Amino acid sequence: MQGTPEVAVLRLGHRAGRDERTTTHVGLTARALGADRAVLAGAGGSRSETIEDITNRFGGPFSVEVTDEPQAYVKDWDGTIVHLTMYGLPIQELEAEVRQAVGTTEQGKQRGSDLLIVVGAEKVSFELYEQADYNVAITNQPHSEIASLAVFLDRLFDGSELDREWVDAEQTVLPRQEGKQVEER
Repeated sequence: MQGTPEVAVLRLGHRAGRDERTTTHVGLTARALGADRAVLAGAGGSRSETIEDITNRFGGPFSVEVTDEPQAYVKDWDGTIVHLTMYGLPIQELEAEVRQAVGTTEQGKQRGSDLLIVVGAEKVSFELYEQADYNVAITNQPHSEIASLAVFLDRLFDGSELDREWVDAEQTVLPRQEGKQVEER
């Protein structure tokens, strides 16, 4: 591994007709909350185009790729693998260990191992549970993979992802108590 460690999010699977917005929102959440890249398994097309469009308009860096071989992608990953699943161990018990494994500092900056965060769309193979270094549950109750990803990234980066600087943005949202204001650059 050379350079700055990377955080990638693999959206495992895509149920056509059911996950159109969910897959896109996994990618947008990954982007907004500190990941460097989203990898969409079996879900290219408009979903990757939407995420790329948002990155172009609101800044990056962030990239999107599509894979038709997610198992090979996981197998070939050179770094730490976290699988977000309601069947895993509670984040409260694993948070410090995961942060140490990937070398995340107190300020949320990553300085160690590349990290692949896997979120499923459909039933996940038992093989993934074995391949993952950590099977992490945000809660052991049924819930959204988008919510799990958001909570996990916030815990990983200790909130520092909320202060991220966006590069090459065509548009910037100006925070307001009321109304909406977007500035064109």
